[in-house]
Amino acid sequence: MTTDTIRYGVIGTGMMGVEHIENINAIDGAQVTAISDPDEGSRTTAQAIAGLGDDAVFSDHGQLLESGLVDAVVLASPNFTHADILDDIIASGVHFLAEKPLATTVADARRVTDAAASSDAVCWMGLEYRYKPPIARLIEEVRSGRVGDVKMIAIREHRFPFLEKVGDWNRFTRNTGGTLVEKCCHFFDLMTLIADDEPIRVFASGAQDVNHLDESYDGEVPDMLDNAYVIVDYRGGTRALLDLCMFAEGSQNEQELAVTGDKAKVEAFVPENFVRISHRDGSPVETIPIDDERITYQGLHEGSSFLEHLDFFEAIRNEQPPKVTLEDGFLSVAIGIAAHRSIDEGRPVMMSEVL
Repeated sequence: MTTDTIRYGVIGTGMMGVEHIENINAIDGAQVTAISDPDEGSRTTAQAIAGLGDDAVFSDHGQLLESGLVDAVVLASPNFTHADILDDIIASGVHFLAEKPLATTVADARRVTDAAASSDAVCWMGLEYRYKPPIARLIEEVRSGRVGDVKMIAIREHRFPFLEKVGDWNRFTRNTGGTLVEKCCHFFDLMTLIADDEPIRVFASGAQDVNHLDESYDGEVPDMLDNAYVIVDYRGGTRALLDLCMFAEGSQNEQELAVTGDKAKVEAFVPENFVRISHRDGSPVETIPIDDERITYQGLHEGSSFLEHLDFFEAIRNEQPPKVTLEDGFLSVAIGIAAHRSIDEGRPVMMSEVL
């Protein structure tokens, strides 16, 4: 166990990279000591926020990894760069947290997961929705047995369209892996975590009906889905449903989750931040406001990124295994790929077809 300050590098300093810088620097004993990004504007903004000198700012991630300035890195570059950069990070031996999605293809996600398996470093998958306080409480209630045997999981994500990114890379499936990988890997991860079981079949319906249709980049119109229903069947019989709409900015909550078992139902609401538990036996409905006093930086995700970083930090300091693994990231990507294939081919897709 070390009590020294843990030095972090951030690879990719766009919106999410800056979010990670702010979260890291809010933790006692953690400090961002280097950054890298090929875009000068992103580097300049992040350099000012991190308070770094020019000798700690790099245009290439390889220079950062070779600098000797970091003990751990956070990967927050565009999705399509993740796999190749992770090859270099894993080879360097530093601890790392990789932003979702792990990769944009099953093959790349499998490759980096296998490469990391023999690493002595903490290899952490960035799936911070597990840490949103109401969702974490929902998971806790399910684990306690309050709902009984889990039969149904329903996740609703009704939100705003994709934001603008440097170079508009997030407007195209070839760069992102597709909406059901880029965005929805979070929800497939939650489904599998809650079901505590193996996904075996995916059936989806979705389209791009509203968003980005009036945009053009080098003569090409974006192809990112903006709405979908996705059903995931698990081996033990649990069924999970994702209801995604990305033209629902006026929604009271961005995420609403419901887990129903043979004894009770538990629901979580974000950002209203409460959990509701209803029982089949007629007991009074419980409505529980949720807060987490550990959060000192709310950021863009209701404090979940901060809580994720706390656990990553403690895993490094105490030489513990990651609580969120690359295998978790791999499976969340694979379910998203299966969902896209289901939409494209108009049929249920067995997970064995994509794994």
